[in-house]
Order: sequence, then C-alpha cells, then structure tokens
Amino acid sequence: MSSFASNVICYLQLLHMVHSRPSLIPSRLVVSCLVLGLLTLGAMGLGGVLHAAQGIAQYGKPKYADGFAHFDYVNPNAPRGGTLTLPNPDRRTSFDKFNPFTLRGVTAPGVPQLMFESLAVGSADEVSSAYGLIAEDIAVAADKMSVTFRIRPEAQFSDGSPILAADVKHSFDTLMGKLANPQFRTVYADVKQAVVVSDRVIRFDFHNANSELPVMVGGLPIFSRYWGKKPDGSITPFDKLAFEHPIGSGPYVIESYRAGKTMVFKRNPNYWGDRGGNTVNVRVGFFNFDKIVYKLYADDAVRLEAFKAGEFDALVEYRAKNWAKSYVGPRFNEGTLIKKAFLNHNGAGMQGFAMNLRRPLFQDERVRQALGYALDFEWLNRQLFFEQYSRINSYFTNSDLSANVDGPAKPTGAELTLLKELKGRYPQWVPDAVFEPMPPAPSTAPPSSLRQNLLKARELLAQAGWTYREGALRNSKGEPFRFEMVEDGPFFLRVISSYVRNLEKLGIAVDIRTSDFALHQKRMDEYDFDMTTIRFPDSQSPGNELWDRFGSKAALEKGSDNVIGVKSPAVDALIDAIVRAQTREQLQTATRALDRVLWNSYYVIPQWYNPTHRIAYRKEMRYPEPPLYYTAESWILLNWWKAAKP
Repeated sequence: MSSFASNVICYLQLLHMVHSRPSLIPSRLVVSCLVLGLLTLGAMGLGGVLHAAQGIAQYGKPKYADGFAHFDYVNPNAPRGGTLTLPNPDRRTSFDKFNPFTLRGVTAPGVPQLMFESLAVGSADEVSSAYGLIAEDIAVAADKMSVTFRIRPEAQFSDGSPILAADVKHSFDTLMGKLANPQFRTVYADVKQAVVVSDRVIRFDFHNANSELPVMVGGLPIFSRYWGKKPDGSITPFDKLAFEHPIGSGPYVIESYRAGKTMVFKRNPNYWGDRGGNTVNVRVGFFNFDKIVYKLYADDAVRLEAFKAGEFDALVEYRAKNWAKSYVGPRFNEGTLIKKAFLNHNGAGMQGFAMNLRRPLFQDERVRQALGYALDFEWLNRQLFFEQYSRINSYFTNSDLSANVDGPAKPTGAELTLLKELKGRYPQWVPDAVFEPMPPAPSTAPPSSLRQNLLKARELLAQAGWTYREGALRNSKGEPFRFEMVEDGPFFLRVISSYVRNLEKLGIAVDIRTSDFALHQKRMDEYDFDMTTIRFPDSQSPGNELWDRFGSKAALEKGSDNVIGVKSPAVDALIDAIVRAQTREQLQTATRALDRVLWNSYYVIPQWYNPTHRIAYRKEMRYPEPPLYYTAESWILLNWWKAAKP
C-alpha cells in the first residue's frame, strides 16, 4: 500500500521490534509493496531490454495497464482535509531520532511512511507487482542483469530541489555503507552498483540474474544528498543524523514534536506528487489528511482510556482480552465509537518463542523439540484469548507458500527433488522428517493432553542427556537446566507464566526478565538472550529479506534479523532457490521446502495468529473496501478519510 521504501524502512525498524511483543507490534511489512515499471534503453548497451512501462510484475503481468487512473481499492473522490490523530503504532513510547536508516536509537513514528518515497510502489491487491512513483518508467534488461529508471521531471524533495539520479546513487551508496543499518547490505547484497546515466536516469547493475532484484531496487528509499548540510557547507555523518529534519520527497513534513510525547506532521503544500490538481495515479486516494498527529502513551491501558475519551481517531487492537472485554461502554453503545474486525488475508508468517542457537543449551534438536511440548495453546486460547486466535502451523502461515496450505501432506514431486538433492549434500542439516507430512504443533485437544505432551518432552530430554534428579532437570555434569526469558514489558507475563509453569513440571527453571523497549532492543542487537518472543512477518512474495532472517552470514552480523542464529548450508541453498525463482510455482516449491526444513528443525516454539484485523474508530472516520493485502495501521494512514461535519 505504501511505497516499498516505507516498507523496507519499517522492515528494518521492525527487525528491532520483532523481539518485543509480537501480538502488539503491527506488521507494516506484510503488505506486498514491491516495485517497478520499465523503460527503453536500447542505445545504452544493455544487451536488449523489455519495453518501457509504468508497471511490472515479478511473475507474469501486472494487473494495471499503463495510464490507469488509480488503484481499484482506493476512493479517488475521498475528501481531503482535517487531522488524523493516532496513538503509538507499536511498543515504542518515545523516540530519539528522525533517521530511520541507522541501527542505533528509536525513530519517531510516521517518519518512514510520510516523509520518504521510492522509485516505485506496490499495489495491495496483487502479489509482486509494482508501479512507478518517483520514476516515470523503468527498463529491465533482457538478461535481467540490470534495471534502469527514468525519474519524473516534476519529482522533487521537500526543500524544493529536484530529485536527480545523483541523489538516488547517493541513497544507495549510503545505505550500503557502514554508517547505515547493516540489514541494507544484506537485503541488497546482489546489487553490484548504481550508475548515473544522466541527470534523470539511474541504472542498477546486479551480480546475478534474479527476478526479484528489479522489484527490490525500485523500493530503495530515496533522500537528498544534502540532508544534514550545515551552514558552513559540511555534511553531518549519516550515523550522527538525529533530529535534523529529513529531506525526503514524501507528502508530509514535520510541523512540531515533543520527544517522547507527540509527533506532528503537516501536508507539504508543494508536494510534487499532488500539485495543482495533477495527482500521480499511484497517489490518487492516498494521504487524505492535512495533518497527522501521533500521541505516545506510556502503556496500553492508558492508550485505551485515551481512545475512549476521544483523544485520537482510530486504534488497532492486538490484545484479545481487551477486544473482548474493554471495547464497551456508552460511547460504543451510542455509536460514537465503533469496533470492527476485518478479514486478514495476509501471510501470517511465524510468531513464537525463539531459542538462541548461539547458546549451547539449545543446540540439541531434541531439546528444542521437547520445549515445544510444554506450550498449551488450547488452554491459552480458551482462558486468555477468548478463542480469537488460530495456531501457527508454518513459517508461511495463512499463505499458499506454506507446506501446510492444503493441510498436512507429503512433499510434491518438485519439492522432493529439491529436498533429496540437499539431503545428499548436507545430510545433517536436512531432517528426515521433511519427507513426511509436516507434523502439527503440539496440541492438548482430546485425545491429547498436557500430561501426555510433557511425558513426550521428558523422553526427548532424556535422549539428549537431561534427567530429573536432586529437584531439577540435570545433565551428566549435574548442571541444572536453567535459562532466561527476556521480554520488553509486562504485557506477555500471563502467557509466559503459563508456559513457565509447565516447564517447571519438567524440572526446568526459567528466569523472566523484562525491560523497556530501548534496552530490550539493545539486547536483541547483541543477541544477549536465551529465549524471547519473535515475530517474523510474512510477505506475499518473500525473497532477499530471508537472507537477513535465516542466512548464515546474517547470524554473525550484529543487529541482523537472524536472532535465532541459524547457520545451515541447506537453509542458505533454499533461500537461494527462492530468490532465483522465475515463476510463482517455483517460488511455492522452494518456500514449501524451506518451510519443511525450518519447521522440523524446531528453532521456534510456534504460537498463534489473528485471522482478522481488529480496528476501533470514531464514527466520522470513513474507509474504502479493504484490499487483499494490507496492515491495519498502514491502511488507516494511507487510505482513510473523515466525513465532513454536518
């Protein structure tokens, strides 16, 4: 829905947030916001190019033809004006910078989505298609070893300066440098270089032919070469940019802020994409408010009461108990406030208790499998979640990329070919179980029970050398089985306490440590944890981001998304197969094979997902029909509007 730039930025921010309460952190990356269009460059020595167009698809053809008026899922006649006031979009309760591209610190809410744009944007009603935004058209080389973008002559930054190819190259080179978040170097590792062809033409060369790469570089967030320029002409080092106002090309600029309290954006009256009534087609129906305000609240209870008191306009709820019990009262009865659950078609990805494989305690697969038997999802769903959640059954849950898409089944012929080849090359990294139907997550639903599951866990632990004696589960050296569970706040304690009680029945001791968001983020960056809760948000078309999430090199890079510490040549090979897929069918084969390997390696104790988006809002708020793939926060921010007062 938003530009892919916003999604890449939010993805990188989320890498630090996924370790915090996943049921509270919105996945702004789930939407399919990839990129592109095409441009003829026969005279540029590309060895032949595809014809120029505003939109392309990674697989097949894009839904929208050149010259389309607007995306089908927006209201092109939505009224403009008014103020949208929102609460914390995630667990952050403060911020200490405006630069969303560096590793350290917490970025102010709204900055990535509202102030930065990309060369192209994705459509939320199709998979892996994208359309030019800053770029008016794009050309992919016939051999797919490069892609070239032509920048719109009217495109400009918030300071009025034109967006030039030199700015695009500067953005790429900066993000690939050591002063930026290291995830950019992982995500764009296959991009060889950015080449300035002329003032408004930029070409990206690739190390390898990869159908996703043209899509990904179109999503590169673009910013001015002069962001951070001082009066004496010098430029502040990129990693030192904090509260210097970004020079981006988005529709909003910063009006005011109070660190840790509020963030206020106002529409840029000179926004290039909507000037003089000539709105770029991919921006029609987007950004309908003149002002956007974020208010940061100290905790969820205060935030909910503030909503009931009318302090902001809409709220996405991630707590099942709150949704069932707290969204009641006179304002709801009289219709001043409305609550509604919207169907969720997004891939749910993986959410669960993750073990740090860098710790010797979790290196035995039998130990990891045993710990999964102690989580009683059915009890939690019944007692704490009001039966609102479904069990995670895959790393690509709720998606056609899941090995369980049609229920437990053996691998297809294409999957078997891939898995057998990997089993021959890396036998210790490909579990035998991948050739059978994926086993479900442990259940206590009859005829199973928690007691039976704990007996299975005890047997596995004994096989791994852990037996109960002297009041604790101990190894052959007599050392007790003890680990630390780290979380970013007290919200999840009821769930954790239930899980820990079951572990204690096995003789396992768990120390629970909670901290504020910033400290928790620091611990995750340093991989200073034994077990924590993660959420790996899914994409409708996963690709290079998997290198950062599960790739062996990322496991050695501080601050990466590979918090688990997966270092498997088989996983690396499957990620390579995913990013090299030329058809949707090849992508499905590779992701399902990866799913089987990850699932049967027991790196994560799977939790649950919400099959709906739970949104509460003031009665004057209006929205179009939701698209197929979206996150609730982004949908509100980008496509909602307010009814005019009578």
